[in-house]
Amino acid sequence: MAANENTKFQINYKLSDGTLINLYATDVKDLETGLNDLGMVAALIKATSNDLSGGATAAAVQNIQAQFTATPVAAPVEQPGTKNCKHGVMAFKTGTSARGPWQGYMCAAPKGALDKCETIWVR
Repeated sequence: MAANENTKFQINYKLSDGTLINLYATDVKDLETGLNDLGMVAALIKATSNDLSGGATAAAVQNIQAQFTATPVAAPVEQPGTKNCKHGVMAFKTGTSARGPWQGYMCAAPKGALDKCETIWVR
């Protein structure tokens, strides 16, 4: 699930095994509730991550998907001539500034996002 236009707060956790947990909130109350909920299920998240890291079967993934109404997310596959960051496919942009022409790959996170990735400049 991605953030929508009502999202004011976004918190991303990355576990040591690479598992990503994203929390989206529309206001402080929603954020507080989400953080409390995550705290209550943290042990379950870690245990599930450990169970799945041993080689998840399709049945286990389907079971988790059904219980939590979740959508499994695979890491994006980088196509030749593209770059990916933790937010998805980076946009290739070019332009001209006072210093001359420039080109680079820009993060797909929304403008103003606190965790926006650095631009990958092409020299």
